[in-house]
Amino acid sequence: MIHPIYTELTECRDCYKCVRSCPVKAIQVKDGSAVVVKDRCIYCGHCVDVCPSHAKKIRNDIARVKQFLKSGRKVFCSLAPSAAAEFPDEMDSLMVALKKLGFYAISETAIGAALVNASIEQYASEHDGRCNWISSACPTVVQIVKKYYPTLVPSLSKIPSPLQCHSAYLKKLYGEDIGIVFIGPCIAKKVEADETPGYPDFSLTYGELRTWLKADSISLDVLEQQLQTGEAQVPELLPSAAGKSTLYPVEGGMIASMHWGSDPFQTKAIAISGAEQVMGTLKGLVSGTSNEDFLELLFCEGGCINGPGSEQGRSSASKKSFASRYTRNRIDDQQNIFAGDPAFVNELLASGYDMIHKGTPYEVVPVTSAFVTHHSEEAITQALHLLGKADKSEELNCGGCGYNSCREMAIAYLDGMAEPEMCVTKMRKEAQSKMDVLLRTIPIGVVIVDDSLKIVDCNSGFLQLFSEVDFQIEGDLLNLVGGLPLERFVPFHEKFRDQFTYAKAEQYRLHYQDKFLRVTFFSVEKQRLVGALFEDVTTPTVRRETVIKKAEDVIQKSLETVQQIASLLGENAADTEIMLNSLIDAFKVPGNGEIDGFTKDDQQDYT
Repeated sequence: MIHPIYTELTECRDCYKCVRSCPVKAIQVKDGSAVVVKDRCIYCGHCVDVCPSHAKKIRNDIARVKQFLKSGRKVFCSLAPSAAAEFPDEMDSLMVALKKLGFYAISETAIGAALVNASIEQYASEHDGRCNWISSACPTVVQIVKKYYPTLVPSLSKIPSPLQCHSAYLKKLYGEDIGIVFIGPCIAKKVEADETPGYPDFSLTYGELRTWLKADSISLDVLEQQLQTGEAQVPELLPSAAGKSTLYPVEGGMIASMHWGSDPFQTKAIAISGAEQVMGTLKGLVSGTSNEDFLELLFCEGGCINGPGSEQGRSSASKKSFASRYTRNRIDDQQNIFAGDPAFVNELLASGYDMIHKGTPYEVVPVTSAFVTHHSEEAITQALHLLGKADKSEELNCGGCGYNSCREMAIAYLDGMAEPEMCVTKMRKEAQSKMDVLLRTIPIGVVIVDDSLKIVDCNSGFLQLFSEVDFQIEGDLLNLVGGLPLERFVPFHEKFRDQFTYAKAEQYRLHYQDKFLRVTFFSVEKQRLVGALFEDVTTPTVRRETVIKKAEDVIQKSLETVQQIASLLGENAADTEIMLNSLIDAFKVPGNGEIDGFTKDDQQDYT
């Protein structure tokens, strides 16, 4: 089965933005592509949100759900309470749409939340009014505790998540053979479906739901009009509508829907949301910070209303407002609100996770996760040296690789999660070093100038051509040339200025101080840096002059012959002389040591 979050390798580029975004660095970079590591992933969806090329994908389960609906089973839709924030003015038409998609009935996941509330309150009443569990409502929090803070596993709620409790309750009411499909804002809920089949069977995001509705040409606006005209009816929620527990998707909503919510100081329960705050809280608990309060931890900032599978770009304030008003209006309308089920609550407290594992004892994750490794200081130091960090001063901790520090990057490299090429400073140094070696060893003159016609870099070959230096200049002496005006070395410096407007390389022939040069101009950085290659082609040019001299001799002899038979050849002789003289003019260059100016080389050779 495809991982709930995966990478489309053909679309992944060398940006490492997902590495920077991932709060647990569950991204492995191999051959330049960033892949989500299943064993490390907590399914928060941050990598999906930030990927600029949309290479990080959420597994699409629409086809599987469609097939499931055709199985002949009664398939219930467990609708997340955040739907009120996702579809604020379309809740009634959404219910009609879900029935049109083929669901047997619709039930609110908040029913399960109400059962979880009742279980926690009963537990607290039996333990001096306190319950110092970590809520299991957020599957990403459960994943991060199991994988990164395994010593806190005993502190997790002994009650399954609201979705799992809701699934178990529906099966109790309507039979074990029913099917259940969750629809909500969470990617991590797909993991619950994968790990505990039937609790639920499948999980879809709101994004998938919108795609499905569009594919089946179901318009919520049209359905809303049909409701107003009486052509459609809002289906009844089973077993009934949920009450205060529909506040669950908002930070603090779980606590507000319990009796602890009546305490304005919340001295027995604390609500925290957001990746940094949640991880900071868990780190504090691991380091020994005491806790006697119930912890409502939601990994998405602001709560589930901002889940990765929800519509992006909308205001958190408006989402929270819609969710809160939806709950208030429902309570004020005195609808048939779910009253609870004490017998089922007792069963939850007695069985816990065994209820959804069908009697199989719930396996607690080992204290040390399988992927956690420990490296010696010597190994880390060697890895830092490989990354070009020979001493502490070179550890810039710039974050370009995606890791918070060079040391973290080195450990990731040792874990096989990162590649040396991810280090921006290392690659820059290597590129600079290779360029320096090339510049210093290339057997022709090279100079690079900026838009002020000042030398940025050059090699010894350039100085030997255009200065009185007749020996090799290397190292720091070459660096002294940088910043000097180009006109100090070449009288034709203005020719460089013309090259800033050219996008492609231009090649010319130049006669300069008894030398014949092939000059190739090229753009290094558009309208900012221009380079030039000067190749001494004096020897082949002299050979060409010899050819011209012999051609002149041939012409002279030919003219003597022409004079003898002028009466016979007449006009043809004149044409011959013109053609031969044209040949001479084409090859002939001045020999007095003066600059002949730039002549466009029609037979350009950039090699």
